[in-house]
Amino acid sequence: MTETTPRFDWTRDEIAALYEAPLDTLLGKALGVKAENWADGKVQKSQLLSIKTGGCAEDCGYCSQSAHFDTGLKAEKLMPLEDVVAEAKRAKAGGADRFCMGAAWRELKDRDVPKVAAMISAVKAEGLETCVTLGMLKPEQANALKAAGLDYYNHNLDTSPEYYDTVVSTRTYDDRLETLSYCREAGINLCVGGILGMGESREDRIGLIHELSKLKPHPESVPINMLVPIKGTPLGESPPISVVEMARAIAVCRIVFPKSWVRLSAGREGMTEEGQALCMLAGANSIFVGDRLLTTDNPGETRDDALLKAMGFEHASREETATPARKTTLIGA
Repeated sequence: MTETTPRFDWTRDEIAALYEAPLDTLLGKALGVKAENWADGKVQKSQLLSIKTGGCAEDCGYCSQSAHFDTGLKAEKLMPLEDVVAEAKRAKAGGADRFCMGAAWRELKDRDVPKVAAMISAVKAEGLETCVTLGMLKPEQANALKAAGLDYYNHNLDTSPEYYDTVVSTRTYDDRLETLSYCREAGINLCVGGILGMGESREDRIGLIHELSKLKPHPESVPINMLVPIKGTPLGESPPISVVEMARAIAVCRIVFPKSWVRLSAGREGMTEEGQALCMLAGANSIFVGDRLLTTDNPGETRDDALLKAMGFEHASREETATPARKTTLIGA
């Protein structure tokens, strides 16, 4: 028997054995875990807005917003508060329960803390969960964001420690883990995942999940992104990853993180409806809605509604996103 409560002692070999299992066996286990912890046929909807676009000092090899690469993206200033609130209202009207705000910064500057805090408080007042991704933080900044009402901080590990230097050189793996620790100490939920399809090996994908499994407690939200290749970036010519490989990663995450939202994130625009359905059947129970993510396209409300209707899935209510229907029974190994 395998307990569905979170484990923090997963070995890399155990995760590899899951990842490399026959697909039907893997998906069967993942769906068993999902059924024991989450309401049937429910999908949480988040929406993402770029509140400060371009000009980032980091050299993340996948990113259109890096100042190191010529991607044709123009750097912009921080959005005015009233514009952010207007977008949050539109997101809520479109069915989103969580509103995520991203700024293309290496790190949050003290001078910008009051502005971002005001955005968090205003979005929270609209009845939405709040999430931000702002780069590296200091402890006092994390505390200020929490005081403003922040629910989630997104700070992905991106890939395995072994492959990380191929992706970015301006920020270390330990830098990322340090920011996550500051958020935890401030009482902020974590949204932490990675990107698949950056030229990494399957072993690196396994390594990413293993690193995430060591975070205690586990991230409350685990986004799994498919690389959206951007012309002008070092990783823009990476060979595409298959949807089946994406489904494998999502299924393993569902098993390893039984109490976490597993989000099918970037890359859905390039998937067929059947490919997205496979990833949801593998255990993903959250998506980004809207027609844009930060700087890339997303399927949009009409296509998302059609997909969810075809699958018989429903939007998870605000109450369900705050307190999912979770169980504590055991399932067969």
